[in-house]
Amino acid sequence: MPLPRFDRLPAERREHILGVARRHFAEHGAEGASYNKIIEAAGVSKTAAYHYFDGREDLLTAVLDGVLGRLLTALGPWEPARDEGDFAARFAAGSTALAAHLGGHPEDLALADAAIGRTSGGPWLDWFGALVADGRRIGLIRTDVDPSLMVAATAAVIRAADAWALARMATAPDPGDPSGQLWTLLRGLWGAAPTGQEPDHAL
Repeated sequence: MPLPRFDRLPAERREHILGVARRHFAEHGAEGASYNKIIEAAGVSKTAAYHYFDGREDLLTAVLDGVLGRLLTALGPWEPARDEGDFAARFAAGSTALAAHLGGHPEDLALADAAIGRTSGGPWLDWFGALVADGRRIGLIRTDVDPSLMVAATAAVIRAADAWALARMATAPDPGDPSGQLWTLLRGLWGAAPTGQEPDHAL
């Protein structure tokens, strides 16, 4: 996280530095961008830079936190659904809003997978927790699996689908509608356990 002195900078100056960093990380990769080139392009001396951030990884974390925050804003909070049809419609609306944001913000598109991949909890998993709890409430999501495992599995499936869709968006002018295939995957994950069948624990 940025050091306290960074937070005391004017908002425009903070956004300028993070914007320059975001462009460099998006262009050269989260692991490939040069810290020295970023701070030079932002017009920040090395001495000042180390008053704002502990180093390159600290700056990268601040940039990716910003990306993740914008993704969550695009998704919006999960609101309880009236029924399965409403649940599907809300899910599709969130997916469409997220895709529209990424389509209009190529830097966020380039860094989205890195931003999501760095989260092990927090607001990102909280969003899936709300979705899974609501799906269980209306009978769409099976209840024979521990809720925390179902949240983790749902987030993993969506992350895999997002990585696939992001790659398509980055290379195809019209990537089509990947949300339909994601919905099919999720319905398979969420479906009720077959009656009369014992689970196979021999893993």
